[in-house]
Amino acid sequence: MPRTTKPLNDTQVKRAKAQDKEYNLSDGGGLQLRVKPTGVKTWLLNYPRPFTGKRTNLGLGVYPEITLAEAREKRDAARKLLAKDVDPREHRDDENRKAAFAHNNTLKHVAALWFEVKQGEVSDDYADDIWRSLEMHVFPELGKRPLHKVTAPLAIDALRPLAAKGSLETVRRVCQRLNEVMAWALNTGRIDHNPLAGIKKAFHAPQEQGQPSIAPDQLGQFLTDLQEASVRVTTRCLILWQLHTMVRPGEAAGARWDEIDTKAALWTIPAARMKKKRPHSVPLTPQALHLLERMKPIAGNSEYIFPADRDRSKPANSQAANAAIKRMADYRYKGALVAHGLRSLASTTLNERAFDPDIIEVALAHVDPNQVRAAYNRAQYLDRRRTMMTWWSDHIERGGTVPINKGIKAVG
Repeated sequence: MPRTTKPLNDTQVKRAKAQDKEYNLSDGGGLQLRVKPTGVKTWLLNYPRPFTGKRTNLGLGVYPEITLAEAREKRDAARKLLAKDVDPREHRDDENRKAAFAHNNTLKHVAALWFEVKQGEVSDDYADDIWRSLEMHVFPELGKRPLHKVTAPLAIDALRPLAAKGSLETVRRVCQRLNEVMAWALNTGRIDHNPLAGIKKAFHAPQEQGQPSIAPDQLGQFLTDLQEASVRVTTRCLILWQLHTMVRPGEAAGARWDEIDTKAALWTIPAARMKKKRPHSVPLTPQALHLLERMKPIAGNSEYIFPADRDRSKPANSQAANAAIKRMADYRYKGALVAHGLRSLASTTLNERAFDPDIIEVALAHVDPNQVRAAYNRAQYLDRRRTMMTWWSDHIERGGTVPINKGIKAVG
């Protein structure tokens, strides 16, 4: 008949004294109180490991931090695992690893891993904007918090000051980026649900508005103001380059000489510099080629067509055109036009002149050119694009639709 172990009581545990050698007091079910010569009392569970039957001890904590009642709860939980052939030690180690992994995976750390993937899908300027928005509006409050402890209320509270300033479009973008981080974490097994999926609904939606732009009949006045503006030649040429080529500000500012084929009159922007990460070709008109000739002596040996003023090994700032336009004509264009709006101006004008909408969209790099090229052979496709771009450059050089006394040249 097996020996019955009499359970311990609180008084026995409290009064257990240290001896020359450590000894154990048994409570039953494998639970033991080990008393060391130092006086330290430790709870242990002695149990046979599943499958092997080899006995081992599992530490359950130190008395009095862990009481007798708490030690019994831990023993009972371990015995339930054993009944399922789960080793309590292995289970505890797995849980500890999961907890450590969760605490080490802070929001900022996981966001950085997500960003390594994201920045390969967008332009450099857009990638910089993404990371800057998180650094400014998310990381100060939530960056060091373990990902599994980032909740919707915390994220909403972090963004309330931004919303209070009326920056609702920025709030929308940050919510979207946070949601992307969480979705990536979910798909890579770092969390088991996305708690931020609906946080944008906690804020008013921004009023949709496009990039500020001028009407087609204001082009002539804009060109006159640009000629008379007190801006660097490089900046003036950069604005005109963007106007003639219809590209985005960052794509224009980062233009490199090795992207230009003057014989073919073609500018090929590599995928890495494009917003949608696919290469984009721009037929160059005589006016655009004239701008390149104007920039050659200014750029010198720089690899960039529009080098930065202070460091010629870097391109001009993508915001340089915006800053210049804002100051032109005693701030006439402040809030009325930004560099990106020059694309809208081109699109509106070309659509009004009944050019093929598909060709316009390709010129703006809005659609995959292969989708449009399928309707034409390659030669026809390039000819149609070049015809449209030539008309647009000629239109610019004539001063748009505003009558003026003399033509506006490509450069001032």
